[in-house]
Amino acid sequence: MRQERTVQSSVFDLFAEHEIGRELKAISQWLDEHRDLLGLVTRDLRRRGVRETGRAGLPTEAVLRCALLKQHRQLSYQELAFHLEDSASFRAFARLPWGWSPKKSVLHKTICAIRAQTWEEINRRLLTSARRDRLENGKVVRVDSTVTAAFIHTPSDNSLLWDAVRVMVRLLYAADALGSATPWHDHCRAAKKRARTIEYARSRLQRVKSYRELLRITHKTLAYLDQAAAQLPLATGPAGELWQATVCHYRPLIEQIIAQSERRVLGGEAVPAGEKLVASSSRMPTSSSRAVAMSITATSSI
Repeated sequence: MRQERTVQSSVFDLFAEHEIGRELKAISQWLDEHRDLLGLVTRDLRRRGVRETGRAGLPTEAVLRCALLKQHRQLSYQELAFHLEDSASFRAFARLPWGWSPKKSVLHKTICAIRAQTWEEINRRLLTSARRDRLENGKVVRVDSTVTAAFIHTPSDNSLLWDAVRVMVRLLYAADALGSATPWHDHCRAAKKRARTIEYARSRLQRVKSYRELLRITHKTLAYLDQAAAQLPLATGPAGELWQATVCHYRPLIEQIIAQSERRVLGGEAVPAGEKLVASSSRMPTSSSRAVAMSITATSSI
């Protein structure tokens, strides 16, 4: 058995004279003006085959208000259960029956029973009310974001150029394993040294000089890669085709890194955000250079 509304609220239900208390009081008044929303929640909470007799469950009004409390204050069910027992303002907003302190399992079970369609209707009603009161027209969506860990480092131009050299050197070693006879030199150490010099440079003159050297190394390594791609025969089988596909993927990305570095550092141009590349592994294909190396190892072991 579940009542739709709390029949008798306590006369001692008072909201704190605090910003949060005033917010909860305003939300409570809005809910009182839209009591028809309780009918939607009641249908979600009503289970088939359950009789209307027996022990009383948490009222529908309390379930909806507890759900709004959880969302508004970004609480876990355990934290919500604690605040409902500890905070007078929370209890006043939730309109819990006298002496009731729902546990986290009860809160989880009842709040999760509210369907997404019901929440959508509540949001629509809220937006209609805000538009009528000229508080919000709903044309602009406000979102929040959370910083999370990512598997890329800070996308500076010097680090991107160094990454480009390392990627090309790995591909050149893979080409040697496939039978390429192109002469080339490994400039990874030189590229790393220039990248570190740029990172810790104290003057713009020193930074630009190191950038010119790093760009020269990147251009030279890209020329090695183009020669290897032109000379490597296609008759090397699936491993060779996979290598060529990987080169075709990385080459335009490396050219974009070189171009944006020259525009920003040498030309002093502000590159638009939409034209910037933040990682040399952007849009990584399923056949990456690591897959090329694995395929080469498997081929050479046969």
